[in-house]
Amino acid sequence: MEQQDLQKRLLLALALSFFVFIAFSYFFPTQQAEQNIEKNAAQTQTHSSPQAGNTPIAQHTPDTTANASSQTSISALATIKSANFVITVDSLGRLAQVELLEDKYKDEEGNTLKILDPLEAKPLEVRFSNPAINKEAFETPYSIVGGNTTIDVTDAEQTLTLEQKLSGLTLTKKITFRADGSYDVAVTTSKDASYFITPGYRPVADQSMYMLVRGALIKTNDNIIKTVEDGEARGDETFKSAKIASAFDRYYTSLFFDFDKGMNVSIVKEKGDNPLIFIQGSSEFSIQGYIGPKDHQVLKSIHPELTDAIEFGWFSFLAIPFFKVLLWIHGYIGNWGWAIILFTILVKVILFPLSYKGMMSMQKLKDLAPKMKELKEKYKNDPAKMNMQMMELYRKHGANPMGGCLPMLLQIPVFFALYRVLLNADELQGAHWMLWINDLSRMDPYFILPILMGASMYFQQKITPSNFTDPLQEKIFKWFPVIMTVFFVYFPSGLVLYWLINNIFTIAQQYYINHMYAKHKEAAIALHHKEKESK
Repeated sequence: MEQQDLQKRLLLALALSFFVFIAFSYFFPTQQAEQNIEKNAAQTQTHSSPQAGNTPIAQHTPDTTANASSQTSISALATIKSANFVITVDSLGRLAQVELLEDKYKDEEGNTLKILDPLEAKPLEVRFSNPAINKEAFETPYSIVGGNTTIDVTDAEQTLTLEQKLSGLTLTKKITFRADGSYDVAVTTSKDASYFITPGYRPVADQSMYMLVRGALIKTNDNIIKTVEDGEARGDETFKSAKIASAFDRYYTSLFFDFDKGMNVSIVKEKGDNPLIFIQGSSEFSIQGYIGPKDHQVLKSIHPELTDAIEFGWFSFLAIPFFKVLLWIHGYIGNWGWAIILFTILVKVILFPLSYKGMMSMQKLKDLAPKMKELKEKYKNDPAKMNMQMMELYRKHGANPMGGCLPMLLQIPVFFALYRVLLNADELQGAHWMLWINDLSRMDPYFILPILMGASMYFQQKITPSNFTDPLQEKIFKWFPVIMTVFFVYFPSGLVLYWLINNIFTIAQQYYINHMYAKHKEAAIALHHKEKESK
Protein backbone atom coordinates (compact mmCIF):
# COMPACT_ATOMS: atom_id res chain seq x y z
CA MET A 1 0.00 0.00 0.00
CA GLU A 2 1.31 3.46 -0.86
CA GLN A 3 2.59 5.24 2.25
CA GLN A 4 0.70 8.45 1.48
CA ASP A 5 -2.60 6.54 1.19
CA LEU A 6 -1.81 4.92 4.53
CA GLN A 7 -1.35 8.34 6.11
CA LYS A 8 -4.65 9.64 4.76
CA ARG A 9 -6.52 6.56 5.88
CA LEU A 10 -5.00 6.76 9.33
CA LEU A 11 -5.98 10.42 9.62
CA LEU A 12 -9.50 9.51 8.51
CA ALA A 13 -9.66 6.65 11.02
CA LEU A 14 -8.54 8.94 13.84
CA ALA A 15 -11.14 11.54 12.91
CA LEU A 16 -13.86 8.90 12.77
CA SER A 17 -12.74 7.56 16.17
CA PHE A 18 -13.54 10.98 17.66
CA PHE A 19 -16.93 10.90 16.00
CA VAL A 20 -17.79 7.37 17.18
CA PHE A 21 -16.56 8.07 20.73
CA ILE A 22 -18.56 11.28 21.05
CA ALA A 23 -21.65 9.94 19.29
CA PHE A 24 -21.71 6.86 21.53
CA SER A 25 -21.33 9.07 24.59
CA TYR A 26 -24.34 11.16 23.61
CA PHE A 27 -26.81 8.82 21.94
CA PHE A 28 -26.61 5.80 24.25
CA PRO A 29 -28.27 6.41 27.62
CA THR A 30 -26.54 5.19 30.73
CA GLN A 31 -27.36 1.79 32.03
CA GLN A 32 -28.64 3.39 35.20
CA ALA A 33 -31.27 5.33 33.26
CA GLU A 34 -32.50 2.07 31.74
CA GLN A 35 -32.57 0.44 35.16
CA ASN A 36 -34.59 3.30 36.60
CA ILE A 37 -37.22 2.67 33.95
CA GLU A 38 -37.31 -0.99 34.88
CA LYS A 39 -37.54 -0.21 38.59
CA ASN A 40 -40.32 2.28 38.14
CA ALA A 41 -42.31 -0.32 36.25
CA ALA A 42 -41.64 -3.03 38.81
CA GLN A 43 -43.91 -3.55 41.78
CA THR A 44 -41.44 -5.51 43.86
CA GLN A 45 -37.69 -5.63 44.21
CA THR A 46 -35.90 -8.94 43.80
CA HIS A 47 -32.34 -9.89 44.72
CA SER A 48 -30.08 -12.71 43.69
CA SER A 49 -28.92 -15.39 46.08
CA PRO A 50 -25.35 -14.17 46.57
CA GLN A 51 -22.25 -15.90 47.78
CA ALA A 52 -19.42 -14.38 49.82
CA GLY A 53 -16.43 -16.65 49.67
CA ASN A 54 -17.79 -19.98 50.86
CA THR A 55 -20.35 -18.39 53.16
CA PRO A 56 -23.73 -17.52 51.67
CA ILE A 57 -25.29 -14.16 52.46
CA ALA A 58 -28.93 -14.67 53.22
CA GLN A 59 -31.22 -13.58 50.42
CA HIS A 60 -33.84 -11.67 52.38
CA THR A 61 -33.84 -7.89 51.95
CA PRO A 62 -36.58 -5.45 52.91
CA ASP A 63 -38.94 -4.43 50.13
CA THR A 64 -39.84 -0.76 50.39
CA THR A 65 -42.45 -1.00 47.64
CA ALA A 66 -44.21 -4.23 48.43
CA ASN A 67 -46.91 -3.06 50.80
CA ALA A 68 -47.87 -0.38 53.26
CA SER A 69 -46.93 -2.40 56.33
CA SER A 70 -43.34 -2.87 55.18
CA GLN A 71 -43.09 0.84 54.38
CA THR A 72 -44.30 1.89 57.80
CA SER A 73 -42.01 -0.61 59.54
CA ILE A 74 -38.95 1.11 58.05
CA SER A 75 -39.00 4.67 59.32
CA ALA A 76 -36.55 7.46 60.09
CA LEU A 77 -34.79 6.85 63.39
CA ALA A 78 -32.21 9.66 63.58
CA THR A 79 -30.93 12.65 61.64
CA ILE A 80 -27.30 13.76 61.41
CA LYS A 81 -26.78 17.36 60.32
CA SER A 82 -23.79 19.44 59.26
CA ALA A 83 -23.31 22.61 57.26
CA ASN A 84 -22.97 20.57 54.06
CA PHE A 85 -25.23 17.54 54.44
CA VAL A 86 -28.11 15.84 56.19
CA ILE A 87 -27.95 12.07 56.78
CA THR A 88 -31.05 10.11 57.70
CA VAL A 89 -30.65 6.88 59.65
CA ASP A 90 -33.59 4.49 59.35
CA SER A 91 -35.05 2.01 61.84
CA LEU A 92 -32.94 -0.81 60.35
CA GLY A 93 -29.77 0.99 61.38
CA ARG A 94 -28.85 2.06 57.83
CA LEU A 95 -27.95 5.37 56.20
CA ALA A 96 -31.25 5.72 54.39
CA GLN A 97 -30.47 8.98 52.58
CA VAL A 98 -27.74 11.59 52.22
CA GLU A 99 -28.82 15.08 51.19
CA LEU A 100 -26.12 17.50 49.99
CA LEU A 101 -26.79 21.12 50.94
CA GLU A 102 -24.06 23.08 49.12
CA ASP A 103 -25.26 25.40 46.37
CA LYS A 104 -23.21 23.71 43.66
CA TYR A 105 -25.18 20.48 44.12
CA LYS A 106 -28.60 22.12 43.85
CA ASP A 107 -30.63 21.90 40.66
CA GLU A 108 -31.95 24.85 38.68
CA GLU A 109 -35.01 25.06 40.93
CA GLY A 110 -32.83 25.23 44.03
CA ASN A 111 -33.64 21.70 45.25
CA THR A 112 -30.95 19.96 47.27
CA LEU A 113 -29.39 16.73 45.97
CA LYS A 114 -30.23 13.30 47.40
CA ILE A 115 -27.63 10.77 46.29
CA LEU A 116 -29.06 7.37 47.33
CA ASP A 117 -31.71 5.29 45.58
CA PRO A 118 -34.51 4.56 48.10
CA LEU A 119 -35.14 1.17 46.46
CA GLU A 120 -31.61 -0.18 46.77
CA ALA A 121 -29.43 -1.60 49.57
CA LYS A 122 -28.39 1.11 52.03
CA PRO A 123 -25.00 1.84 53.63
CA LEU A 124 -24.46 -0.04 56.93
CA GLU A 125 -27.07 -2.66 56.03
CA VAL A 126 -26.21 -5.95 57.76
CA ARG A 127 -27.05 -9.35 56.30
CA PHE A 128 -26.65 -12.54 58.30
CA SER A 129 -25.62 -15.81 56.70
CA ASN A 130 -28.29 -17.68 58.66
CA PRO A 131 -31.59 -17.10 56.77
CA ALA A 132 -33.71 -17.32 59.92
CA ILE A 133 -31.62 -14.73 61.79
CA ASN A 134 -31.49 -12.55 58.69
CA LYS A 135 -35.27 -12.61 58.27
CA GLU A 136 -35.79 -11.64 61.90
CA ALA A 137 -33.17 -8.88 61.60
CA PHE A 138 -35.07 -7.22 58.74
CA GLU A 139 -38.28 -7.37 60.76
CA THR A 140 -36.84 -6.01 64.02
CA PRO A 141 -36.21 -2.27 64.34
CA TYR A 142 -33.18 -0.77 66.03
CA SER A 143 -33.43 1.58 68.99
CA ILE A 144 -31.21 4.47 70.03
CA VAL A 145 -29.16 3.89 73.17
CA GLY A 146 -29.17 7.25 74.93
CA GLY A 147 -28.50 10.40 72.95
CA ASN A 148 -30.85 12.37 70.71
CA THR A 149 -32.62 11.61 67.47
CA THR A 150 -31.10 14.76 65.94
CA ILE A 151 -27.33 15.18 65.99
CA ASP A 152 -25.35 18.19 64.76
CA VAL A 153 -21.74 17.44 63.77
CA THR A 154 -20.89 20.87 62.32
CA ASP A 155 -18.50 21.79 65.13
CA ALA A 156 -17.47 18.42 66.52
CA GLU A 157 -17.88 14.71 65.85
CA GLN A 158 -20.83 12.99 67.49
CA THR A 159 -21.60 9.34 68.22
CA LEU A 160 -24.88 7.55 67.63
CA THR A 161 -25.34 4.17 69.32
CA LEU A 162 -27.97 1.80 67.90
CA GLU A 163 -29.12 -1.52 69.30
CA GLN A 164 -31.10 -4.36 67.73
CA LYS A 165 -32.39 -7.06 70.08
CA LEU A 166 -33.09 -10.33 68.28
CA SER A 167 -34.38 -13.49 69.92
CA GLY A 168 -30.95 -15.15 69.95
CA LEU A 169 -28.52 -12.23 70.01
CA THR A 170 -28.13 -8.49 70.30
CA LEU A 171 -26.37 -6.42 67.65
CA THR A 172 -24.97 -2.99 68.50
CA LYS A 173 -23.78 -0.33 66.04
CA LYS A 174 -21.74 2.58 67.38
CA ILE A 175 -21.37 5.20 64.62
CA THR A 176 -19.22 8.31 65.01
CA PHE A 177 -20.07 10.95 62.38
CA ARG A 178 -17.88 13.90 61.29
CA ALA A 179 -18.56 17.10 59.37
CA ASP A 180 -16.46 16.01 56.37
CA GLY A 181 -18.73 13.01 55.64
CA SER A 182 -16.43 10.42 57.17
CA TYR A 183 -17.51 8.13 59.99
CA ASP A 184 -16.35 5.23 62.16
CA VAL A 185 -18.61 2.29 62.83
CA ALA A 186 -18.09 -0.41 65.45
CA VAL A 187 -20.36 -3.47 65.30
CA THR A 188 -20.62 -5.94 68.15
CA THR A 189 -22.78 -9.03 68.52
CA SER A 190 -23.56 -10.68 71.85
CA LYS A 191 -22.55 -14.02 70.39
CA ASP A 192 -20.84 -15.25 67.24
CA ALA A 193 -22.99 -15.08 64.13
CA SER A 194 -21.70 -14.86 60.56
CA TYR A 195 -22.75 -11.59 58.92
CA PHE A 196 -21.75 -9.08 56.27
CA ILE A 197 -22.05 -5.30 56.12
CA THR A 198 -22.30 -3.18 52.98
CA PRO A 199 -21.48 0.41 52.00
CA GLY A 200 -24.70 0.14 50.02
CA TYR A 201 -25.62 0.28 46.38
CA ARG A 202 -23.70 2.98 44.56
CA PRO A 203 -25.01 6.58 44.58
CA VAL A 204 -27.38 7.41 41.74
CA ALA A 205 -27.19 11.21 41.80
CA ASP A 206 -25.84 11.46 38.26
CA GLN A 207 -28.18 10.61 35.38
CA SER A 208 -26.05 12.02 32.54
CA MET A 209 -25.80 10.29 29.19
CA TYR A 210 -22.03 10.12 28.95
CA MET A 211 -19.73 7.12 28.79
CA LEU A 212 -18.82 6.90 32.47
CA VAL A 213 -17.53 4.26 34.85
CA ARG A 214 -20.01 3.36 37.59
CA GLY A 215 -20.02 0.44 40.00
CA ALA A 216 -17.54 -0.88 42.57
CA LEU A 217 -13.89 0.02 43.11
CA ILE A 218 -11.54 -2.03 45.26
CA LYS A 219 -8.00 -1.10 46.28
CA THR A 220 -6.30 -4.37 47.11
CA ASN A 221 -3.69 -4.98 49.79
CA ASP A 222 -0.98 -4.83 47.09
CA ASN A 223 -2.19 -1.37 46.02
CA ILE A 224 -3.84 -2.43 42.77
CA ILE A 225 -7.09 -0.70 41.80
CA LYS A 226 -9.80 -3.08 40.61
CA THR A 227 -13.16 -1.96 39.25
CA VAL A 228 -16.31 -4.01 38.73
CA GLU A 229 -18.50 -1.89 36.50
CA ASP A 230 -22.27 -1.90 36.32
CA GLY A 231 -23.44 -4.73 34.09
CA GLU A 232 -20.20 -6.72 34.54
CA ALA A 233 -20.49 -8.27 38.02
CA ARG A 234 -20.12 -12.06 38.12
CA GLY A 235 -21.10 -12.38 41.77
CA ASP A 236 -18.06 -14.45 42.76
CA GLU A 237 -15.44 -11.70 43.05
CA THR A 238 -13.60 -11.70 46.38
CA PHE A 239 -10.72 -9.58 47.69
CA LYS A 240 -8.81 -10.42 50.86
CA SER A 241 -7.44 -7.67 53.13
CA ALA A 242 -8.55 -4.91 50.77
CA LYS A 243 -7.82 -1.30 51.75
CA ILE A 244 -10.75 0.49 50.06
CA ALA A 245 -14.17 -0.73 48.94
CA SER A 246 -16.11 1.98 47.13
CA ALA A 247 -19.56 2.02 45.54
CA PHE A 248 -19.43 4.97 43.17
CA ASP A 249 -21.00 6.89 40.34
CA ARG A 250 -19.70 9.91 38.42
CA TYR A 251 -19.20 12.33 41.31
CA TYR A 252 -20.19 10.51 44.52
CA THR A 253 -19.15 7.52 46.58
CA SER A 254 -20.13 5.44 49.54
CA LEU A 255 -17.05 3.61 50.73
CA PHE A 256 -15.42 1.65 53.53
CA PHE A 257 -11.70 1.70 54.22
CA ASP A 258 -9.21 0.02 56.52
CA PHE A 259 -5.52 0.69 55.90
CA ASP A 260 -4.32 -1.30 58.91
CA LYS A 261 -5.94 -4.75 58.94
CA GLY A 262 -7.73 -4.64 55.61
CA MET A 263 -11.21 -5.96 54.74
CA ASN A 264 -12.46 -9.24 53.31
CA VAL A 265 -14.61 -8.05 50.41
CA SER A 266 -17.19 -9.95 48.40
CA ILE A 267 -19.11 -8.70 45.37
CA VAL A 268 -22.76 -9.68 45.01
CA LYS A 269 -24.38 -9.62 41.58
CA GLU A 270 -27.52 -7.51 41.74
CA LYS A 271 -30.21 -6.90 39.17
CA GLY A 272 -28.72 -5.98 35.79
CA ASP A 273 -25.42 -7.66 36.76
CA ASN A 274 -24.55 -4.62 38.89
CA PRO A 275 -22.11 -5.04 41.80
CA LEU A 276 -23.01 -4.72 45.47
CA ILE A 277 -20.13 -4.73 47.97
CA PHE A 278 -20.18 -6.68 51.24
CA ILE A 279 -17.53 -6.79 53.97
CA GLN A 280 -17.27 -9.79 56.26
CA GLY A 281 -17.90 -8.85 59.90
CA SER A 282 -17.17 -10.44 63.27
CA SER A 283 -18.42 -10.26 66.84
CA GLU A 284 -16.05 -7.34 67.49
CA PHE A 285 -15.81 -5.48 64.20
CA SER A 286 -14.83 -1.91 63.33
CA ILE A 287 -14.40 -0.07 60.06
CA GLN A 288 -14.16 3.46 58.71
CA GLY A 289 -16.39 4.93 56.06
CA TYR A 290 -17.16 7.97 53.95
CA ILE A 291 -20.19 9.02 51.95
CA GLY A 292 -20.45 12.07 49.75
CA PRO A 293 -18.75 13.77 46.79
CA LYS A 294 -15.43 12.51 45.45
CA ASP A 295 -13.75 15.80 46.29
CA HIS A 296 -9.97 15.37 46.12
CA GLN A 297 -9.21 17.77 48.96
CA VAL A 298 -11.79 16.23 51.30
CA LEU A 299 -10.69 12.66 50.61
CA LYS A 300 -7.02 13.60 51.01
CA SER A 301 -7.72 15.29 54.35
CA ILE A 302 -9.36 12.09 55.65
CA HIS A 303 -6.54 9.88 54.38
CA PRO A 304 -4.22 10.50 51.40
CA GLU A 305 -4.86 7.03 49.95
CA LEU A 306 -8.58 7.72 49.69
CA THR A 307 -7.89 9.85 46.61
CA ASP A 308 -7.47 6.52 44.81
CA ALA A 309 -11.25 6.23 45.02
CA ILE A 310 -11.49 8.91 42.30
CA GLU A 311 -11.85 6.78 39.18
CA PHE A 312 -11.22 8.08 35.64
CA GLY A 313 -11.82 4.93 33.61
CA TRP A 314 -9.82 3.68 30.64
CA PHE A 315 -7.11 6.33 30.60
CA SER A 316 -6.41 6.55 34.34
CA PHE A 317 -2.66 6.20 33.72
CA LEU A 318 -2.79 9.63 32.02
CA ALA A 319 -5.90 11.07 33.64
CA ILE A 320 -4.60 10.82 37.21
CA PRO A 321 -1.37 12.79 36.57
CA PHE A 322 -3.33 15.28 34.44
CA PHE A 323 -5.78 15.79 37.30
CA LYS A 324 -2.94 16.34 39.76
CA VAL A 325 -1.36 18.95 37.48
CA LEU A 326 -4.73 20.70 37.15
CA LEU A 327 -5.10 20.68 40.94
CA TRP A 328 -1.62 22.15 41.28
CA ILE A 329 -2.35 24.93 38.78
CA HIS A 330 -5.72 25.64 40.40
CA GLY A 331 -3.99 25.90 43.76
CA TYR A 332 -2.10 28.93 42.46
CA ILE A 333 -4.76 30.76 40.43
CA GLY A 334 -7.96 29.67 42.19
CA ASN A 335 -10.14 29.36 39.07
CA TRP A 336 -10.85 26.13 37.22
CA GLY A 337 -11.49 27.78 33.85
CA TRP A 338 -8.10 29.48 33.82
CA ALA A 339 -6.51 26.30 35.20
CA ILE A 340 -7.83 24.39 32.17
CA ILE A 341 -6.49 27.10 29.83
CA LEU A 342 -3.03 27.09 31.42
CA PHE A 343 -2.96 23.29 31.40
CA THR A 344 -3.83 23.28 27.69
CA ILE A 345 -1.01 25.73 26.97
CA LEU A 346 1.38 23.55 29.00
CA VAL A 347 0.44 20.46 26.95
CA LYS A 348 0.88 22.37 23.68
CA VAL A 349 4.32 23.62 24.75
CA ILE A 350 5.48 20.12 25.74
CA LEU A 351 4.24 18.58 22.48
CA PHE A 352 5.43 21.46 20.28
CA PRO A 353 8.72 19.85 19.11
CA LEU A 354 6.83 16.83 17.82
CA SER A 355 4.03 18.98 16.43
CA TYR A 356 6.61 21.12 14.65
CA LYS A 357 8.19 18.12 12.94
CA GLY A 358 4.79 16.71 12.00
CA MET A 359 3.47 19.97 10.58
CA MET A 360 6.66 20.60 8.62
CA SER A 361 6.38 17.11 7.19
CA MET A 362 2.82 17.81 6.07
CA GLN A 363 4.00 20.99 4.32
CA LYS A 364 6.66 19.04 2.45
CA LEU A 365 4.16 16.36 1.46
CA LYS A 366 1.84 19.03 0.10
CA ASP A 367 4.60 20.37 -2.12
CA LEU A 368 5.50 16.86 -3.23
CA ALA A 369 1.91 15.97 -4.14
CA PRO A 370 2.29 16.68 -7.91
CA LYS A 371 5.46 14.58 -8.11
CA MET A 372 3.80 11.77 -6.16
CA LYS A 373 0.87 11.87 -8.56
CA GLU A 374 3.27 11.57 -11.50
CA LEU A 375 4.98 8.56 -9.95
CA LYS A 376 1.62 6.97 -9.25
CA GLU A 377 0.63 7.30 -12.88
CA LYS A 378 4.02 6.22 -14.19
CA TYR A 379 4.26 3.06 -12.06
CA LYS A 380 0.58 2.24 -11.61
CA ASN A 381 1.18 -1.30 -12.92
CA ASP A 382 4.21 -1.88 -10.71
CA PRO A 383 3.28 -1.14 -7.03
CA ALA A 384 6.62 -2.36 -5.67
CA LYS A 385 8.63 0.00 -7.85
CA MET A 386 6.17 2.83 -7.20
CA ASN A 387 6.67 2.47 -3.45
CA MET A 388 10.43 2.32 -3.91
CA GLN A 389 10.39 5.54 -5.95
CA MET A 390 8.08 7.17 -3.41
CA MET A 391 10.43 6.33 -0.55
CA GLU A 392 13.34 7.71 -2.51
CA LEU A 393 11.38 10.91 -3.11
CA TYR A 394 10.61 11.20 0.61
CA ARG A 395 14.27 10.61 1.50
CA LYS A 396 15.57 13.14 -0.98
CA HIS A 397 13.29 15.92 0.29
CA GLY A 398 13.39 14.95 3.98
CA ALA A 399 9.67 14.20 4.18
CA ASN A 400 8.10 11.65 6.53
CA PRO A 401 4.81 10.22 5.17
CA MET A 402 3.68 9.36 8.70
CA GLY A 403 5.01 12.54 10.33
CA GLY A 404 1.74 14.42 9.94
CA CYS A 405 -0.11 11.74 11.89
CA LEU A 406 2.12 11.90 14.95
CA PRO A 407 0.69 15.09 16.49
CA MET A 408 -2.85 13.76 16.07
CA LEU A 409 -1.87 10.36 17.45
CA LEU A 410 -0.53 12.11 20.55
CA GLN A 411 -3.68 14.20 20.92
CA ILE A 412 -5.98 11.15 21.02
CA PRO A 413 -4.89 9.78 24.45
CA VAL A 414 -4.52 13.33 25.79
CA PHE A 415 -8.05 14.18 24.69
CA PHE A 416 -9.57 10.97 26.08
CA ALA A 417 -7.71 11.34 29.39
CA LEU A 418 -8.83 14.95 29.77
CA TYR A 419 -12.32 13.93 28.72
CA ARG A 420 -12.38 11.62 31.74
CA VAL A 421 -10.88 14.18 34.08
CA LEU A 422 -13.24 16.99 33.08
CA LEU A 423 -16.26 14.67 33.16
CA ASN A 424 -15.50 13.08 36.53
CA ALA A 425 -13.86 15.85 38.58
CA ASP A 426 -16.32 16.91 41.27
CA GLU A 427 -14.35 20.15 41.62
CA LEU A 428 -15.78 21.42 38.31
CA GLN A 429 -19.33 21.32 39.65
CA GLY A 430 -20.42 24.90 40.26
CA ALA A 431 -17.04 26.22 39.06
CA HIS A 432 -17.43 29.69 37.48
CA TRP A 433 -15.50 31.04 34.50
CA MET A 434 -16.03 34.34 32.71
CA LEU A 435 -19.43 36.04 32.78
CA TRP A 436 -21.77 33.43 31.36
CA ILE A 437 -20.25 30.11 32.54
CA ASN A 438 -21.53 29.38 36.05
CA ASP A 439 -20.78 25.65 36.06
CA LEU A 440 -17.91 24.11 34.07
CA SER A 441 -19.41 20.64 34.59
CA ARG A 442 -22.50 21.59 32.55
CA MET A 443 -23.07 22.62 28.96
CA ASP A 444 -22.62 26.24 27.88
CA PRO A 445 -26.14 27.72 28.28
CA TYR A 446 -25.63 30.13 25.37
CA PHE A 447 -23.62 27.76 23.09
CA ILE A 448 -20.84 30.34 22.78
CA LEU A 449 -17.94 27.96 23.48
CA PRO A 450 -19.17 25.16 21.13
CA ILE A 451 -19.71 27.63 18.28
CA LEU A 452 -16.28 29.17 18.78
CA MET A 453 -14.80 25.69 18.99
CA GLY A 454 -16.44 24.66 15.69
CA ALA A 455 -15.33 27.89 13.99
CA SER A 456 -11.76 27.35 15.19
CA MET A 457 -11.78 23.79 13.84
CA TYR A 458 -13.01 25.03 10.47
CA PHE A 459 -10.38 27.77 10.31
CA GLN A 460 -7.70 25.32 11.40
CA GLN A 461 -8.62 23.07 8.49
CA LYS A 462 -8.41 25.97 6.05
CA ILE A 463 -4.81 26.78 6.95
CA THR A 464 -3.61 23.19 7.42
CA PRO A 465 -2.02 21.63 4.32
CA SER A 466 -3.86 18.60 2.95
CA ASN A 467 -3.61 16.59 -0.23
CA PHE A 468 -6.64 14.34 -0.27
CA THR A 469 -7.42 12.79 -3.61
CA ASP A 470 -10.45 10.81 -2.44
CA PRO A 471 -13.59 13.02 -2.59
CA LEU A 472 -15.29 11.05 0.21
CA GLN A 473 -12.36 11.56 2.57
CA GLU A 474 -12.27 15.24 1.74
CA LYS A 475 -16.02 15.63 2.42
CA ILE A 476 -15.77 13.87 5.77
CA PHE A 477 -13.00 16.22 6.87
CA LYS A 478 -14.91 19.28 5.67
CA TRP A 479 -17.99 18.27 7.65
CA PHE A 480 -16.05 17.19 10.72
CA PRO A 481 -16.11 20.66 12.40
CA VAL A 482 -19.89 20.79 12.01
CA ILE A 483 -20.34 17.29 13.45
CA MET A 484 -18.04 18.05 16.38
CA THR A 485 -19.86 21.32 17.09
CA VAL A 486 -23.23 19.55 17.27
CA PHE A 487 -21.97 17.04 19.81
CA PHE A 488 -19.89 19.49 21.82
CA VAL A 489 -23.01 21.61 22.37
CA TYR A 490 -24.07 19.08 25.02
CA PHE A 491 -20.65 18.50 26.54
CA PRO A 492 -19.45 20.06 29.82
CA SER A 493 -18.22 23.56 29.10
CA GLY A 494 -14.89 22.74 30.78
CA LEU A 495 -14.16 20.13 28.11
CA VAL A 496 -15.25 22.45 25.29
CA LEU A 497 -13.02 25.18 26.73
CA TYR A 498 -10.04 22.82 26.58
CA TRP A 499 -10.71 21.91 22.95
CA LEU A 500 -11.25 25.55 21.94
CA ILE A 501 -7.97 26.70 23.50
CA ASN A 502 -6.22 23.69 21.98
CA ASN A 503 -7.50 24.72 18.53
CA ILE A 504 -6.49 28.36 18.98
CA PHE A 505 -2.92 27.42 19.86
CA THR A 506 -2.80 24.86 17.05
CA ILE A 507 -3.78 27.65 14.65
CA ALA A 508 -1.02 29.86 16.08
CA GLN A 509 1.45 26.98 15.68
CA GLN A 510 0.32 26.43 12.09
CA TYR A 511 0.85 30.10 11.21
CA TYR A 512 4.30 29.98 12.75
CA ILE A 513 5.19 26.78 10.89
CA ASN A 514 3.80 28.13 7.60
CA HIS A 515 6.07 31.15 8.06
CA MET A 516 9.09 29.01 8.92
CA TYR A 517 8.45 26.69 5.98
CA ALA A 518 8.18 29.63 3.61
CA LYS A 519 11.58 30.85 4.82
CA HIS A 520 12.90 27.28 4.45
CA LYS A 521 11.70 27.14 0.85
CA GLU A 522 13.18 30.54 0.07
CA ALA A 523 16.51 29.42 1.47
CA ALA A 524 16.35 26.16 -0.51
CA ILE A 525 15.54 28.02 -3.74
CA ALA A 526 18.34 30.50 -3.12
CA LEU A 527 20.78 27.66 -2.49
CA HIS A 528 19.62 25.89 -5.65
CA HIS A 529 20.19 29.05 -7.74
CA LYS A 530 23.58 29.54 -6.13
CA GLU A 531 24.61 25.97 -6.97
CA LYS A 532 23.47 26.45 -10.59
CA GLU A 533 25.42 29.67 -10.89
CA SER A 534 28.55 28.03 -9.48
CA LYS A 535 28.35 25.38 -12.17
